[in-house]
Amino acid sequence: MSFLGMLTVAIMVGFFAMCGLKMGPSYFEYMTIKDVVTRVANEHNPDVDTIADIRRKLANLFNTNQIYGLKPSEIDVFRKDGKTWIDANYEARIPLFGRVDAVIRFDDLEFQAGAGGAS
Repeated sequence: MSFLGMLTVAIMVGFFAMCGLKMGPSYFEYMTIKDVVTRVANEHNPDVDTIADIRRKLANLFNTNQIYGLKPSEIDVFRKDGKTWIDANYEARIPLFGRVDAVIRFDDLEFQAGAGGAS
């Protein structure tokens, strides 16, 4: 392999390593958010808890777990067909270099509260 070929491979490896290091924390935070929202949805008691109670639990758990990529106020908690739903879908925008950003869309965070699982 020539010097130019090795340099090209080294640049590509460096680029993908940099992307992985910058985007990795967003995936770890996503896993924490998913765990928190799942826990709140599973612990929901529709006879006792209100939407305000769900929001309060989310805010407390986000604060405890140091989640900064998504605010509890950005999570939709609503009633539909007599059931309570929690929609925590969001996007993370990570600056890579200059004007280039990576956008990661986490769109599998919609749960039926009190149902014990995702929709």
